[in-house]
Amino acid sequence: MESLPVTTKNDHHRRGVRSKGIQTSSSSKPSLIMAFFSCVAWLYVAGRLWQDAENRNLLTTLLNNNSAKRPKVLTVEDKLVVLGCRDLERRIVEAEMDLTLAKSQGYLKGQPQQNPRLLAVIGVYTGFGSRLRRNIFRGSWMPTGDALKKLEERGVVIRFVIGRSPNRGDSLDRNIDQENRSTKDFMILEGHEETEGELPKKAKIFFSTAVQNWDADFYVKVDDEINIDLEGLIELLQRRRGQDGAYIGCMKSGQVISEEGKQWYEPEWRKFGDEKTYFRHAAGSLVILSKNLAQYININSVSLKTYAFDDTSLGSWMLGIQATYIDDSRLCCSSITQDKLCS
Repeated sequence: MESLPVTTKNDHHRRGVRSKGIQTSSSSKPSLIMAFFSCVAWLYVAGRLWQDAENRNLLTTLLNNNSAKRPKVLTVEDKLVVLGCRDLERRIVEAEMDLTLAKSQGYLKGQPQQNPRLLAVIGVYTGFGSRLRRNIFRGSWMPTGDALKKLEERGVVIRFVIGRSPNRGDSLDRNIDQENRSTKDFMILEGHEETEGELPKKAKIFFSTAVQNWDADFYVKVDDEINIDLEGLIELLQRRRGQDGAYIGCMKSGQVISEEGKQWYEPEWRKFGDEKTYFRHAAGSLVILSKNLAQYININSVSLKTYAFDDTSLGSWMLGIQATYIDDSRLCCSSITQDKLCS
């Protein structure tokens, strides 16, 4: 007779332990996999953060290097390049030239076009401290009051030419305004500062202003240190009437002074060659330009170069155009000839 299998208590215990071990090992595998991926994700995030920090450090270094090389102060030229204003600046200059050309061709301030052309506008340079000299002129060769008006009816306008004080509106300006209200014989250049070093600019502004205000055959610049034979000057101009391109004066080409501190020093002396002599120009205290030459100065005043003196500056403007040089010894005011028109 076969005996039945007998299960003991120890057999049950061994089976329980074996099954629990199988369950434990099977449940620990997902945990290990999750832990592995967590480590990988943490390493990835840490690496990205480290790379971003390195990139920020690199960018900061590059910005610091570039800012150190950048100029501390931008010049006007740099600003024009940045803003793209060079072309605009050129167009502004061209517009100013077109405007002055239009004015010179008929749009004259305060002067109707139908009025007959004058013979001459004579501008007598003067300064704030020259009232006594002006009064001497008014009592000698320069008419006043009704006589001045009658001279204008003959076609000749005479005005004392002066700018404004560096301290605009001070007693110097007020005294000139008061004198002008009494005598009515001034041409006040509002855009000019009346100082000794600005005489070349004064010549430019005088001819520009005169040609805008009066339509004349000639424009004459006179210093206030000379007396004039007015009738003799009018006769000279009448004989030259209708002659375009006339540049009339006492012509010479003097030495260029290159040593600073000496009288007549020329800061631009290097431009006049090894011989250091000026080009031929009308020197002295009396210079005459025909209308088309005065118009040329008016139209191109923005770009005309000035030198140390007004007569050499004026002569340089005549070099590149069709000007007829007329050397008249009667306009050499310091000469000893008997028929001179000034002294």
